[in-house]
Amino acid sequence: MPKQSLNLCFFWHMHQPDYRGSDGVMHMPWVFLHAIKDYYEMPWLLSQYKDLKATFNITAPLIEQLNLYKDPLHNDHFLLLWEMHPSKLDDEARVWLIKTCKSTQYETMIKPIEHFTLLYHKEELSDDELIDFEVLFVLAWCGNYLRQENTIVKELFKKEKGFTQTDKVQLLKALCSFVETILPFYARLQKEGVISLSTTPYNHPILPLLLDMQNAKRANEQTILPDNPMSLREDAIEQVERSIALYEETFGRKPRGFWPAEGAVDEESVEIYKERGLSWIATDEAILFRSLGDDNRANLYKPYEHNGMCIGFRDHGLSDLIGFEYRFKTGDDASEHFMQAVEPIASENDDATLFVILDGENAWEFFENNAYDFFTALYQRFSKTPWCKTVTMDEVSKVKNRGTLDKLAPGSWIQGSFDTWSGHSEKNRAWELIYQTRRDADNYSGVISSEVAEKIKLHFLASQCSDWFWWYGDDHVTEFGLEFDTLFREHLTTIYHLLKMQAPSDLLVPIISHRGSVSFLLKPQASISPLINGKSSSFFEWLGSGSVDESKLYSAMDRVRGPIEKIHYGHNDEALFLAFEGEIASLEMSTLHLQVIIEETGESLRFPMGKPYDDQGTQLAIDERVELALSRLHFKDYSAVHLRFEIVYGNEIIQTMPGYGSLSVDLDETYAENWFV
Repeated sequence: MPKQSLNLCFFWHMHQPDYRGSDGVMHMPWVFLHAIKDYYEMPWLLSQYKDLKATFNITAPLIEQLNLYKDPLHNDHFLLLWEMHPSKLDDEARVWLIKTCKSTQYETMIKPIEHFTLLYHKEELSDDELIDFEVLFVLAWCGNYLRQENTIVKELFKKEKGFTQTDKVQLLKALCSFVETILPFYARLQKEGVISLSTTPYNHPILPLLLDMQNAKRANEQTILPDNPMSLREDAIEQVERSIALYEETFGRKPRGFWPAEGAVDEESVEIYKERGLSWIATDEAILFRSLGDDNRANLYKPYEHNGMCIGFRDHGLSDLIGFEYRFKTGDDASEHFMQAVEPIASENDDATLFVILDGENAWEFFENNAYDFFTALYQRFSKTPWCKTVTMDEVSKVKNRGTLDKLAPGSWIQGSFDTWSGHSEKNRAWELIYQTRRDADNYSGVISSEVAEKIKLHFLASQCSDWFWWYGDDHVTEFGLEFDTLFREHLTTIYHLLKMQAPSDLLVPIISHRGSVSFLLKPQASISPLINGKSSSFFEWLGSGSVDESKLYSAMDRVRGPIEKIHYGHNDEALFLAFEGEIASLEMSTLHLQVIIEETGESLRFPMGKPYDDQGTQLAIDERVELALSRLHFKDYSAVHLRFEIVYGNEIIQTMPGYGSLSVDLDETYAENWFV
């Protein structure tokens, strides 16, 4: 048991982009869906355990859109279609509605509901079946609080199928009434001292890039800048001031801290925060290490002061364990693993403060039971752990054990750079269109009313949201990419319409490339029988294998990129073969293990990576890459199996593969349809 105590600061970031078009209507339903699943549930789970505390960040677009559910049918396009009887939908609306309902995570949200699973696999749905499908979709998104406490939700789950239009109307009314309680619940918990609340610049922009696009180059000298950039400093200040005003209007007091969008910081943005009365911000460990010129992890476990601003730097690895790795473990196993990872920090550092900061909404749909089992197990452990005290960021800003930073390196919480929002041709094109529209608006010589000027300003601020740039380029993939692209360009075209100017033809052309989310996965085309020797020269032996491109698998909040960038796989009658490629030379093999989990059998195989392995048809060889043959004896009588792979250092999981969940292998596949002469 460690002698020292540990301050543990959980910091949950709640955000959705502004889905409102020029008509003021939200064109995608994710605010509503996460509201009924996560926004109330996360602080509610915390509040069930006495003396546990955390910090929540709630962004301005989220606040404003939550408030629109007082009148959902006028403000949410999806719910307007959802509430209609299916017979009144045209073909386009029906297809889009079904596409949206099918975007739900299958294993954790659809599969547990038997009738939802049956309807999901049907090619066509009758009107009555579509009503069932719509209701079950919304019920699947209802979190544990609603399933335990809401009468209508419980009744409809019990009914299972055969729903009516009346059921839909009653469910929507109940859920929208529930949504109205979310922000007051946060305000109450803040008043009680259970949580700290913060916010983010108004439209979630990357503030350092608004201030000076050269910050992208300072963070990564290899990045390519947009053509003819300009400073948008006035907009940056407006983003901060509007957010402070909305926070005060919503919660009855000014915020004490900010989460800069995507943890994006530079010295100028910190000065803007400080001048407006903020006392703390938070960002990623990569910024601290670059600011210090020293990546000694012992430096991480305390807050720092820069120019009068308290800054917390998150432990990226521990945050990623929760966000990405623990969905593969039971609640008890995950909570035990987290405590084992935290204990050394407490014992090896005096008066340590640990920052665990991550997305508070998007990860849980990948967990069973919306991560309820994980959080209840974790919070129970903390309640019984005297050496670990959970604290809020407001409390952290007052601790005495803090460091000093003379300089603050520009960067974000994704690899310490701004490459997620600039550098790629699509991302840069979006910036260039903003600059072009800004210059045209600044050079406009006509007279406009104050009302029109305000609308123009709002569209400029909305166009600067980080989420548009997130989905441009090839580092993230969504089936709704074209919808995001349309919303972005619509903000700029609306500015021209308000000025009674012709919008440039450039704005009418989609920026985003047509690409699907399956581009990272290629299935095997033929049986293979490679020699397992760790050599990448044996190309023809692996011809016909499938592959998973891990470098393309980054979801709603980037994880630390692991050393493995690509997996090749295939099988014959005797074994399943795998080859792992990437930064193999950088790995200290003698300290690592490769763990293979076979979901159907529950078997977990653990191979030391510092030496070859060869036993009963199972082989491991490491040279230029990692190659593994798994005897089919491990799969017993199963004709299809799902496997996961972990590179492990002690208790630390370096990488979990595949990044999307588990590798599905059909062992009965003969590839006969691919034979050729």
